[in-house]
Amino acid sequence: MSTPNNLKYSSDHEWVRVEADGIAYVGITDYAQSQLGDIVFVDIDTVGEAIAQGSVFGAVEAVKTVSDLFMPVSGEILELNPELDGAPESVNKDPYGNGWMIKVKMGNPADVEKLLDADAYAKLIG
Repeated sequence: MSTPNNLKYSSDHEWVRVEADGIAYVGITDYAQSQLGDIVFVDIDTVGEAIAQGSVFGAVEAVKTVSDLFMPVSGEILELNPELDGAPESVNKDPYGNGWMIKVKMGNPADVEKLLDADAYAKLIG
Protein backbone atom coordinates (compact mmCIF):
# COMPACT_ATOMS: atom_id res chain seq x y z
CA MET A 1 0.00 0.00 0.00
CA SER A 2 1.25 3.42 -0.92
CA THR A 3 1.25 6.20 1.72
CA PRO A 4 3.02 9.28 0.31
CA ASN A 5 4.92 11.34 2.88
CA ASN A 6 3.63 14.68 1.55
CA LEU A 7 0.05 13.91 2.62
CA LYS A 8 -1.86 13.78 5.89
CA TYR A 9 -4.35 11.00 6.63
CA SER A 10 -7.53 10.51 8.63
CA SER A 11 -8.39 7.35 10.52
CA ASP A 12 -11.40 7.14 8.16
CA HIS A 13 -8.96 6.58 5.25
CA GLU A 14 -9.12 9.97 3.56
CA TRP A 15 -5.98 11.89 2.60
CA VAL A 16 -5.31 15.64 2.45
CA ARG A 17 -2.76 17.52 0.37
CA VAL A 18 -2.44 21.12 1.55
CA GLU A 19 -1.66 23.72 -1.11
CA ALA A 20 -1.02 27.46 -0.76
CA ASP A 21 -3.60 29.89 0.64
CA GLY A 22 -5.46 27.34 2.77
CA ILE A 23 -6.55 25.24 -0.21
CA ALA A 24 -6.45 21.45 0.13
CA TYR A 25 -7.21 18.45 -2.05
CA VAL A 26 -8.94 15.43 -0.53
CA GLY A 27 -9.37 11.85 -1.66
CA ILE A 28 -9.44 8.32 -0.32
CA THR A 29 -6.30 6.34 0.39
CA ASP A 30 -4.82 3.51 -1.61
CA TYR A 31 -5.80 1.21 1.25
CA ALA A 32 -9.43 2.41 1.15
CA GLN A 33 -9.80 1.95 -2.59
CA SER A 34 -8.27 -1.54 -2.38
CA GLN A 35 -10.74 -2.51 0.36
CA LEU A 36 -13.72 -1.14 -1.58
CA GLY A 37 -12.87 -2.82 -4.87
CA ASP A 38 -13.91 -1.48 -8.26
CA ILE A 39 -15.37 1.99 -7.79
CA VAL A 40 -18.31 2.68 -10.09
CA PHE A 41 -19.66 6.02 -8.82
CA VAL A 42 -18.59 8.94 -6.64
CA ASP A 43 -21.58 10.80 -5.17
CA ILE A 44 -20.68 14.25 -3.85
CA ASP A 45 -23.37 16.91 -3.92
CA THR A 46 -21.92 19.20 -1.25
CA VAL A 47 -19.97 21.59 -3.52
CA GLY A 48 -20.38 25.11 -2.16
CA GLU A 49 -21.16 23.89 1.36
CA ALA A 50 -19.09 24.34 4.51
CA ILE A 51 -18.58 20.93 6.10
CA ALA A 52 -17.22 20.27 9.60
CA GLN A 53 -14.24 18.00 10.16
CA GLY A 54 -15.47 14.43 10.60
CA SER A 55 -18.82 15.04 8.86
CA VAL A 56 -19.98 13.14 5.78
CA PHE A 57 -19.37 15.03 2.53
CA GLY A 58 -20.40 12.32 0.06
CA ALA A 59 -20.23 8.64 -0.73
CA VAL A 60 -18.33 6.30 -2.96
CA GLU A 61 -20.04 3.33 -4.57
CA ALA A 62 -18.16 0.19 -5.44
CA VAL A 63 -19.50 -2.95 -7.10
CA LYS A 64 -20.45 -4.56 -3.77
CA THR A 65 -20.79 -1.67 -1.29
CA VAL A 66 -21.40 2.03 -0.67
CA SER A 67 -19.15 3.88 1.77
CA ASP A 68 -19.53 7.36 3.26
CA LEU A 69 -16.76 9.91 2.76
CA PHE A 70 -15.74 11.87 5.86
CA MET A 71 -14.28 15.38 5.78
CA PRO A 72 -10.70 15.22 7.13
CA VAL A 73 -10.54 19.02 7.60
CA SER A 74 -13.32 21.56 8.05
CA GLY A 75 -13.95 23.88 5.16
CA GLU A 76 -15.94 24.87 2.10
CA ILE A 77 -15.97 22.43 -0.79
CA LEU A 78 -14.92 24.46 -3.81
CA GLU A 79 -14.82 21.83 -6.50
CA LEU A 80 -15.51 18.20 -7.31
CA ASN A 81 -12.93 16.49 -9.52
CA PRO A 82 -14.65 16.68 -12.93
CA GLU A 83 -12.80 13.56 -14.13
CA LEU A 84 -14.71 11.35 -11.70
CA ASP A 85 -18.04 11.77 -13.45
CA GLY A 86 -16.91 9.85 -16.52
CA ALA A 87 -14.08 7.85 -14.96
CA PRO A 88 -14.74 6.91 -11.31
CA GLU A 89 -12.18 4.13 -11.71
CA SER A 90 -9.52 6.88 -11.51
CA VAL A 91 -9.86 6.51 -7.74
CA ASN A 92 -8.71 2.88 -8.04
CA LYS A 93 -5.95 3.56 -10.55
CA ASP A 94 -4.46 6.75 -9.10
CA PRO A 95 -5.97 7.56 -5.67
CA TYR A 96 -3.37 10.24 -4.83
CA GLY A 97 -3.26 11.85 -8.29
CA ASN A 98 -6.02 11.90 -10.90
CA GLY A 99 -8.36 10.18 -8.43
CA TRP A 100 -8.60 13.14 -6.03
CA MET A 101 -12.19 13.90 -5.04
CA ILE A 102 -12.64 17.44 -3.77
CA LYS A 103 -10.86 20.78 -3.53
CA VAL A 104 -11.49 22.55 -0.20
CA LYS A 105 -10.92 26.02 1.24
CA MET A 106 -9.96 25.02 4.76
CA GLY A 107 -11.93 26.71 7.54
CA ASN A 108 -9.30 25.92 10.16
CA PRO A 109 -5.83 25.02 8.84
CA ALA A 110 -4.96 23.71 12.33
CA ASP A 111 -7.26 20.74 11.59
CA VAL A 112 -4.38 19.29 9.58
CA GLU A 113 -2.31 18.95 12.75
CA LYS A 114 -4.88 16.50 14.14
CA LEU A 115 -4.34 14.12 11.20
CA LEU A 116 -1.90 11.24 10.86
CA ASP A 117 1.41 11.43 9.04
CA ALA A 118 2.35 8.68 6.57
CA ASP A 119 4.13 6.54 9.19
CA ALA A 120 1.25 6.71 11.66
CA TYR A 121 -1.26 5.89 8.94
CA ALA A 122 0.83 2.94 7.75
CA LYS A 123 0.79 1.60 11.32
CA LEU A 124 -2.98 2.07 11.51
CA ILE A 125 -3.62 -0.05 8.43
CA GLY A 126 -1.01 -2.62 9.45
